[in-house]
Amino acid sequence: MSRCIPMDQLNLATFHTIPCCQCASPLELNTANMCVKCLRSKTNITEGLLKKLRLTHCTECECYLQPPTWIKLIPQSKQFLAFCLKKLEQNMKFKRVRLVHAETLPSEPDSKIIKIKVFVQKEVINGTILEQSYVVEYVQYNRICEDCTRVNANANQWSAVVQLRQHVSHMRSIFDLEQAILKHGVGRNVVRIKKMKQGIDFFFDRESCAKKFVDFVKAQVPVKICNGKELVSRDKKSNDYNYKYTFSVEICPVCREDLIFLPPKVASSLGNIGPIVVCTRVTNTIALFDPITSGRCFLVGDVYWRAPFKSLLTSKELVEYVVLDVEEVHSEVTVDGKKFGLANVEVARVKDFGKNDTRFNIKTHLGYLLKFGDHAFGYDLCGVNSGDSEIELAEYIGGGAILIKKRYEEKRHKKRGKRQSCSKDLEGIYDKMLGLSLGGEELPYDLLEEQLSGLSLHLNDEESEAKSKKVRRITD
Repeated sequence: MSRCIPMDQLNLATFHTIPCCQCASPLELNTANMCVKCLRSKTNITEGLLKKLRLTHCTECECYLQPPTWIKLIPQSKQFLAFCLKKLEQNMKFKRVRLVHAETLPSEPDSKIIKIKVFVQKEVINGTILEQSYVVEYVQYNRICEDCTRVNANANQWSAVVQLRQHVSHMRSIFDLEQAILKHGVGRNVVRIKKMKQGIDFFFDRESCAKKFVDFVKAQVPVKICNGKELVSRDKKSNDYNYKYTFSVEICPVCREDLIFLPPKVASSLGNIGPIVVCTRVTNTIALFDPITSGRCFLVGDVYWRAPFKSLLTSKELVEYVVLDVEEVHSEVTVDGKKFGLANVEVARVKDFGKNDTRFNIKTHLGYLLKFGDHAFGYDLCGVNSGDSEIELAEYIGGGAILIKKRYEEKRHKKRGKRQSCSKDLEGIYDKMLGLSLGGEELPYDLLEEQLSGLSLHLNDEESEAKSKKVRRITD
């Protein structure tokens, strides 16, 4: 396709029709005094331009070679079109041709030939601009890249490893981090995943991929990073060194809803908050809340690792309380969009019913949520033993309990009381399945089936009998 652009820039009041100097056909006035057909037959602006090129494609990782690296591209996408056109850039610049438009022509899915229609412009006789189009063929040749070759040769071969650890009895932060890795696709460059005692090991074939992974983890949770390298081989002639890199990433042991007793130095640096506080959220910063005074503060990860501390009690040690009396609310505060108010309440442990008459008069931030007869989860501070010599709980215990959250849907939980016993068993099985969703080493099927068969996931006798009666009434 070709067309001759008229001289609109002359700003003539009227355009005169003149005969073509070659074929004498009438045409609008232009500087060449020739029609489009004659101008195209006399000058071909696509002469010397590349019409056939080669693309190198890796069938393992679906990447294309752009020396000196490989880039991942999706065929028929805008990025792929820009990648193909970049190969024509120098040739067009040398021929003084300007690229106007390009589009990918449809082809079969398994075709190794990719056709792109390109529109170009060039100044020809007496400043006249001629536009033509032509088709460029890209032939795709398959070749395995260096990284995939190394992995295929030995699946256990790696260049860098990220050792993710959290030194706690549970793995709550690693569970959340595992889902974030899946959501953002950060683990696509992982060669192998291995579950360890208190975390996961991620193996990479390149140091750069491991560094990107560490940066992502650092943006999600407070971490302490230590790195090192080990010399594997050395070439004296070319002065090349081959190292294996190790990144040790320790995750902050504090999790949401944990009860913390702040060390004196940390409490004073945070404005004398607490020292008994509750962790409300953990991202790259730790959000702390004082349930006695409704004070709030945020602890940056770097500041935390200067004087690290552990949780005094975790969510697994929550105790269920029943509310016996609630006094009026003294003050209001909003935490993460939720409204709370300080109030004095009288509570008793549910497990003490029928055994003793122990009651606790405490101050809580759940004043707006609690009323007589409600159930709530909290921490029992009576008899708490701390191994840290700096922690002196005696003067801060107060009423002996701290409420964390209200328990809802009490009736539904009563009906399903027998089935609640299996939640801890499921939690233990989930600990063993850590890392499976990211492609880690699989749990033996026989062992998993044996553990799942031992769970009481069926209805109890009363519920099954009630369900059978309901079915009989419907069928009758």
